[in-house]
Amino acid sequence: MSTYQFPVEATQIALFVRASGGSDVDVLDSELTAPPTFVQSGAQFDPQWPFRPRPGQPWLGSGREPTGDPDAGDGSILHAEQHFEYFLPVRPGMMLTVTTAPGQTWVKRSRSGGELHFAEERTEYRDADGRLVVAVRSVSVTPVPATGQETAKERP
Repeated sequence: MSTYQFPVEATQIALFVRASGGSDVDVLDSELTAPPTFVQSGAQFDPQWPFRPRPGQPWLGSGREPTGDPDAGDGSILHAEQHFEYFLPVRPGMMLTVTTAPGQTWVKRSRSGGELHFAEERTEYRDADGRLVVAVRSVSVTPVPATGQETAKERP
């Protein structure tokens, strides 16, 4: 289980709103609340987030060089779905405590004869009083080729 603090700042909400097509009217509203997927930007505060650039280390999120071993199932993890459930509005000035824990896992057979390994992750965002503000359920899928099946990298 991973836990970290996420400070919600008005400027960051404004940048997010503008990047999503919002206007000055939206970001100068005195009752400014964060857009629905804003809490995902809190990953920037997670010291364990694998897509966070770290000086002097290969960056998994760069796409510049392959990372992981596709045959081991760790080279092509796909984002499958995400669900957000809001209990309170996310507002500037909040300090959210973020806790992430693994959820269910399951396996399905793929059309190509391999397997699809699904993994759920559950993240809770709580305010300074410990109240649940947002609950997020994310599902990722890792394709695992059938034994003896060539991967995309091995094909001519």
